[in-house]
Amino acid sequence: MEQGHLIDTNTTIDYLDNKLPGNSSNLIDGITAQISVITRTELLGWTNATEEQVQVLERFVHASVVHNLDESVIVKAIELRKVHKTNSQMLLLLLLLLCMTLL
Repeated sequence: MEQGHLIDTNTTIDYLDNKLPGNSSNLIDGITAQISVITRTELLGWTNATEEQVQVLERFVHASVVHNLDESVIVKAIELRKVHKTNSQMLLLLLLLLCMTLL
């Protein structure tokens, strides 16, 4: 598997809404986007999206490599969360993404 950049939900939304700085947008333009199953769920689960926005999101997700969570990633994230004693959802997502890149 080629090494790439894992893009989170907020970055994806800003990218699709043309709110990223030019160099960041250019970076994403030049790669096959890689997203987690968490980002896929958050993007496609947007309840207030218009039909046009849903189509844009679906095209982006379809063109992306979507990384699923397997048991080893989940177990490692649980271990890291216990070590760092956090209840922060953002930190948990970061730990899951970190685990996905390490395993």
